[in-house]
Amino acid sequence: MQIPPIKDILARLAINSLNQMQESAYTGISKEKEILLLSPTGSGKTLGFLLPILHNLKKTSNGVQCLILVPSRELALQTEQVWKTMSTGFKANAFYGGHDIETEINSLAEPPALLIGTPGRIMDHITRYTFSVDALTTLVLDEFDKSLSLGFEEEMSFIISKLPRIQKRILVSATPAITIPSFTGVQNPAVIDFISENGASGLDMRMVISDEKDKLNTLSQLLCYIGAESTLIFCNHREAVERISKHLAERSIDNAFFHGGLEQMEREQTLIRFRNGSVYFLVATDLAARGLDIPSVKHIVHYHLPGTSEEFIHRNGRTARMNATGTAYLLMHKEEQLPAWLPEAPPVLDLPQDKPIPPATLWATIYISGGKKDKINKTDIVGFFLKAGGIEKTELGMIEVKDHISFAAVKKNKVKELLHKVQNEKMKGKKYKVAVAR
Repeated sequence: MQIPPIKDILARLAINSLNQMQESAYTGISKEKEILLLSPTGSGKTLGFLLPILHNLKKTSNGVQCLILVPSRELALQTEQVWKTMSTGFKANAFYGGHDIETEINSLAEPPALLIGTPGRIMDHITRYTFSVDALTTLVLDEFDKSLSLGFEEEMSFIISKLPRIQKRILVSATPAITIPSFTGVQNPAVIDFISENGASGLDMRMVISDEKDKLNTLSQLLCYIGAESTLIFCNHREAVERISKHLAERSIDNAFFHGGLEQMEREQTLIRFRNGSVYFLVATDLAARGLDIPSVKHIVHYHLPGTSEEFIHRNGRTARMNATGTAYLLMHKEEQLPAWLPEAPPVLDLPQDKPIPPATLWATIYISGGKKDKINKTDIVGFFLKAGGIEKTELGMIEVKDHISFAAVKKNKVKELLHKVQNEKMKGKKYKVAVAR
């Protein structure tokens, strides 16, 4: 098996070249046995550690060689997707709570070189002896501070205690001034720090003052000021997320909401709709601040301020990514005090009163009941929609193909016609369900 050249991998990822952090990570992880990689959210840390790991894998091994522990299923799936897009020739699997464990066990009949998972699920597999750790020599703890804050210390400690042959330990975080727990086995790491001097320089910050404590009217006014641009609205509680989303909808401000209480499919479809421009405003808990693939977010609104400066950094890291610019708004009641970790108040934005309701997006998301496992790719979907659906290429937006399902953004004014035309048509000789994703 031939490991593809880095230039080919970058081409598959639609990246022209590695950034400075990724170059440093590649060199450092390749050379050192212990690494602490610190870099802002959205800077490309996943590729930063996956590339050197790829060149550390042995072609002759038949077992799991690298374990990547992550705090959430979303980050597990995102990491798996990056690896699959790299087309390395090495198998990877993502394991997490809520996923059928029998399916995971069956996939281990042919063990992956790269195993990605949440601490609870990986601990479950280790206690069941579903895979061998004999070939496992590389350990990555991605967003490990988040795993700690979610209460996974016991699980991570147990897992690491069962890995006797670890030769390379990589800790990854977007939080500065991190404390490394002793159970990680990391004692004297080489530090690659792109946080201290490389914050989100393209980030502009503004404070918006509300006369009302619930701030709902001020939020609506702010979104009218922002207009039809990709915006994440952060709240501290699930109940607040749904209440605010409902309020905005009642004001005819089209939006979606995202939190950990939703089913996995609901969460995935919501993120896809936000990514492809089918919805401009996403109301979310801090689950959306960590490790999710949400590019091109223009604005962050802190409806509630988080409890720590670390979470504030992670939220703001969803915008002003990779040298882009963005704006973060702190929505404050007039009597509300700034937290101690934010010593300086941002400039106050005086909102105009006469801005219209932002127009709804021109796009809708179409669900297709087939994916990679059905031998469907993006080209197949484009051809099917253009030929059978009768739409133009300019009326088709972002397409995402998963294992068993796919999603495509289509101009709203073409959806009804498209669905009517394809309802009895086949793609690659098979009929699939095609419907509007909600």
